Amino acid sequence: MRILVVEDDRKVAAFIQKGLEEEGFAVDVLNDGDEAGVQAHMVDYDAVVLDLMLPGRSGFQVLRDIRARKASLPVLILSAHASPEERVAGLNGGADDYMGKPFILAELSARIRALLRRGKPQETRLRVADLEIDTARRRVSRGGRAIELKPKEYALLEFLARNCDRPVTRSHIIEHVWDIHFDSVSNVVEVHINSLRNKMDRDEPVQLIHTVRGVGYVITDKPT
Repeated sequence: MRILVVEDDRKVAAFIQKGLEEEGFAVDVLNDGDEAGVQAHMVDYDAVVLDLMLPGRSGFQVLRDIRARKASLPVLILSAHASPEERVAGLNGGADDYMGKPFILAELSARIRALLRRGKPQETRLRVADLEIDTARRRVSRGGRAIELKPKEYALLEFLARNCDRPVTRSHIIEHVWDIHFDSVSNVVEVHINSLRNKMDRDEPVQLIHTVRGVGYVITDKPT
């Protein structure tokens, strides 16, 4: 899942980015409002965390830009201005949720996941053959054997599983699992695929992660 954070306080933005990345999200950060509406339109984000007091275009202007172009994109306002009147104005202005500052990162993460479930209804349990992914608890098992994954490994596996039986390109993986500063020349996707294979497929009679030559990767228990 890829999140855009628009926050002018660089320390707060870095704190949010680090915390959400540890939860497996890919996070892009902008520190002013001038580019935010355009970037939210150009990039396939799953949600936006938006401050209101921004250099350049205000958060409300950015919100209007987003709603004019992507009416269904979940937007959570995160602002120090959080009186009841300001919350009502934000929600009436098109925001899907509103949190005040200071905030608890765990609650922010939980609210983002709630917005993602609301905006794009998704199964909380994904299954591919004997592989099971509990997306609510972020737990993975195969044949009843628990598999411990690092955040990016989990994010990659969930993305593949949500596209089960459909090959996904390397660039599509990068877009949804890594952030905008990712070095597309590196082999990090391949490294993570190999790690997943070692943890999931090694010594198993049925291999689930396959390379589709000239395309990318697919997770499936069907012949490829």
